[in-house]
Amino acid sequence: MIEGREGEGRAFRTMAELDNALDNRTVTLHSKIHWYGSTVKKPLETTPGRLILEEALPENYVAQFGHINRALGKGQLSEIVERLSDNYPKATVAASLDRIKSLCYRYASQSGLTFSINDIKAPTDKRAILEKYEDKAEKVETQFRRGIITDQERRQQEVQIWSDATNEVQSAMQQAFKNDRFNPIDMMVGSGARGNMTQLRQIAAMRGLVANPRGDMIPRPIKSNFREGLATLEYFIATPGARKGLVDTALRTADSGYLTRRLHDVAQELIVREEDCGTVQGIWVEDVQPDTPSKRNWLETRLFGRTLHTDVTLSNGTVLPKNSIVGDTELALLREDPAISRVRVRSVLTCESKNGICGKCYGRSLATGSEIELGEAVGVIAAQSIGEPGTQLTMRTFHTGGVAGKDIAGGLPRVVELFEARHPKGASSLARATGVVRIGADDGKGLVVNIIDDSGVEVPLTLPTGSKLKVKDGDSVEAGQLLTDGPIDPKELLEISGIRDTQNYIVDEVQKVYRDQGVAIHDKHIELILRQMTRRYVVQDPGDTQFLPGERVDARLLRETNDQLAKEGKRTAEGRPELMGITKAAISTESWLSAASFQETTRVLTEAAIDGKSDSLIGLKENIIIGKVIPAGTGMDSYNLFGLEYPGYVPQTNYSSDDDAGIAVDPERFGTPKPSSSASVDASELQSVLGVSVLPAGENGAADEATDDIPAESDDDAADDNA
Repeated sequence: MIEGREGEGRAFRTMAELDNALDNRTVTLHSKIHWYGSTVKKPLETTPGRLILEEALPENYVAQFGHINRALGKGQLSEIVERLSDNYPKATVAASLDRIKSLCYRYASQSGLTFSINDIKAPTDKRAILEKYEDKAEKVETQFRRGIITDQERRQQEVQIWSDATNEVQSAMQQAFKNDRFNPIDMMVGSGARGNMTQLRQIAAMRGLVANPRGDMIPRPIKSNFREGLATLEYFIATPGARKGLVDTALRTADSGYLTRRLHDVAQELIVREEDCGTVQGIWVEDVQPDTPSKRNWLETRLFGRTLHTDVTLSNGTVLPKNSIVGDTELALLREDPAISRVRVRSVLTCESKNGICGKCYGRSLATGSEIELGEAVGVIAAQSIGEPGTQLTMRTFHTGGVAGKDIAGGLPRVVELFEARHPKGASSLARATGVVRIGADDGKGLVVNIIDDSGVEVPLTLPTGSKLKVKDGDSVEAGQLLTDGPIDPKELLEISGIRDTQNYIVDEVQKVYRDQGVAIHDKHIELILRQMTRRYVVQDPGDTQFLPGERVDARLLRETNDQLAKEGKRTAEGRPELMGITKAAISTESWLSAASFQETTRVLTEAAIDGKSDSLIGLKENIIIGKVIPAGTGMDSYNLFGLEYPGYVPQTNYSSDDDAGIAVDPERFGTPKPSSSASVDASELQSVLGVSVLPAGENGAADEATDDIPAESDDDAADDNA
């Protein structure tokens, strides 16, 4: 809305009047007008452009949600689309979005929007801002030379000073763009169509701080911008980071694609096969609280779309019933309720479906917003959801200084490390028992630490020399607690704390990497991959089962076998859960066809042949390989339990080509057979068709016993057949 435009203050009652005025140019799209249409009770101060947009929306949209009386950027347009999706049929939504798209193309073409170097507005007070921060940096340098602060502290303070300077210069630049109301660059960035303020800052304000190839910030900023041109020193400071960025992008694309392939292979058999598996298990979603500006806890990616495991009673007495889905309304109630700190929900990690998973444990489909449908290939969706944003992750390896200088994987390498369940570099040491810590001396082989448990038993542990301890002598620790800094080895955590803690740790660590890059992925996608990684148990004591010690068996099979033995009063088997990396889990699948098509083809096929394995064709890959309809979507048996039979039904005739009319047949003899009972079938007719003698029903016993008298095939007949 712009003051002083042609036609300001005019009143309109119908869109026909408004269109006429726009065509005659007596009013502009941005003029302030008064609208007296049928949808308002009192005059509405708005613009013709906003009313034109409302015309593209469904008829009752304005009555339900009110007039759109604000500027719409990318985010605001997304809100409108979400409202349409939640409240209108798909056909209506599609038609509305089509009209909005046409409007956008029409007015983007009419605007002729372009930009030149004169549209780049540099901040006028840039020099004064930089001089102020230059003085601050000089003071820090003086403190370092006098020995008041260390080199590390100097670098940290200088990075902070120049980050603040860059932000202030950027704010001044944004103000300069705001003062130029219809600046094309500001319109493109502000609407969310293309570009962002960081890119604009480098062109119009200052380049700012850049990183060296190791990923550390260089404490001297590049004060020039691309419009002015960089000084020689500034150019050479910037080049290593730029080169590394291009190399990383090339590497990331290949590595991310390979990760996606492995994830897809391990999860492809996970399909929604039933409504409810009936499990009594679930998981806790912790830290259910409002997001704060300083700490976003990404509650939507953990709780939204889940099925509640038990009834949840809110402070005001409202009860959210068991097996209900957590939508936007429920999430808002849970988040804002001070009495709710955690919620128990169903999870694919605890689903007890025989094959695949059930709809209740999965929850809501994040694609449609409604309950997940039978036949949905949720494993493939999970693999795509995790793998696709992989190209956005960095390839950075952070170098930590100090005595035991070690590299910590970050970005995509960290995600791969977690999904492959590898021992991380510089892994932390974990307490193997609950008790009191006693720190001994470093004997040259490492630092000796003893944990004395409640019964007085000492559990010795040797930590690497130079380890940074997180506990002090005399501290109480719990089994699985970190004793030193560093990432946790998930296999060690599984051994000490159990399967549930390990699953939670891997989910949290994968999410940390993605959230650092601002990527939102729902926990349920990571949980589906983890389900496949932790589905096997290693048999330790076979009991009265047919399993062998050390054999890897499916968790569900072990549970069902033990339940059966317990009913019979026999000795059950004992096993420990195993954490497999996604590559190993994909090769260890029950389907040898799927495993052979993934990796180590020769070994997989050889072992399958030796064991005489059969493939039950449960997953997607094995069905594709043999050319069978995949058991997902409408290919599921539950969608094919009906036939097409009615009086007068004639099967469709198939021809080999347009020119070939097919084989002429006698309709009297080969027409659609009339329904008849087995007793009324003429034995001579069957004999002529089958080529064998058939006894009528009732003679020498039932018809099904007549096959005993069928003569053996003669040598002459066999010769004819072979010919």
